[in-house]
Amino acid sequence: MRSIRKSIYKSPAQLRLMVEPNRITYEALQAAKAAAVAGATLLEVDRAAEAKIRELGAEPNFMLEPGYRHTTCTSVNDAVVHAIPTDYVLQPGDIISIDCGAILKGWNGDSAVTVVIPDDNNPELVAEREALSHHTEQAMWAGIAALANAKEINEVGVAVEDYIKSNTTYSIVQDYIGHGIGRSMHELPQVFNYAVAGRSAQVKPGLVVAIEPIIAAGRNATKVDQQDGWTVYMADGKDSCQWEHTVAVHKDGIWVLTAPDGGAAGLAPYGIVPQPIA
Repeated sequence: MRSIRKSIYKSPAQLRLMVEPNRITYEALQAAKAAAVAGATLLEVDRAAEAKIRELGAEPNFMLEPGYRHTTCTSVNDAVVHAIPTDYVLQPGDIISIDCGAILKGWNGDSAVTVVIPDDNNPELVAEREALSHHTEQAMWAGIAALANAKEINEVGVAVEDYIKSNTTYSIVQDYIGHGIGRSMHELPQVFNYAVAGRSAQVKPGLVVAIEPIIAAGRNATKVDQQDGWTVYMADGKDSCQWEHTVAVHKDGIWVLTAPDGGAAGLAPYGIVPQPIA
């Protein structure tokens, strides 16, 4: 019997259903950012995101991952991804990447932001970490801009890598990449953050992907915490950073679902005007 392959492309009606869970994801991250201050615990940051998601009528989709019990992943300093919120108290100068998602009516949102905690006593460290965050965010926007005119999804990774190589001495973490998103939080296609050989999924209306470069200040090798089985660290102990947006391709263009302006500000330097999903 011939197997039926599930399409990676959403209908216009399905794209419309993805708008609200991604808007809620954005709001949850704003709440988490506001809570991410010196003296706050990672659990307090996590609770702020969860409260906002539930207040807006959705559920945290990270909690639906088998074995995971939290709303966010909170990766501090040399933590890369999948970091479990704990009672760790944020310190001045820390860099924290907050990854979060919401599910509403069966449709998923996913996004990540990075915050550098101010530290008047160590401005050089803050400047270094703000530069890492800035360039990671800009690499993400380079990838999103590439998606707007791409024929294949692998063009996103080429753009991310070109930005990092042209503007920094950082490394791209290759062990963790972006993904399609819809009824499940992680779907095909894979979205690499670096150039890969071979053909890849076509970019056409109905495609929805999470573009999420993870950039390292040092080498790109990682290791998984053997105690909690989730948290990933940089093997060399240096800082890493993650930014992520969920982006929809539709008949009129692209729309960044997890940005309140659809990505207008981030895409403006590329001359791209995002178009709302009708």
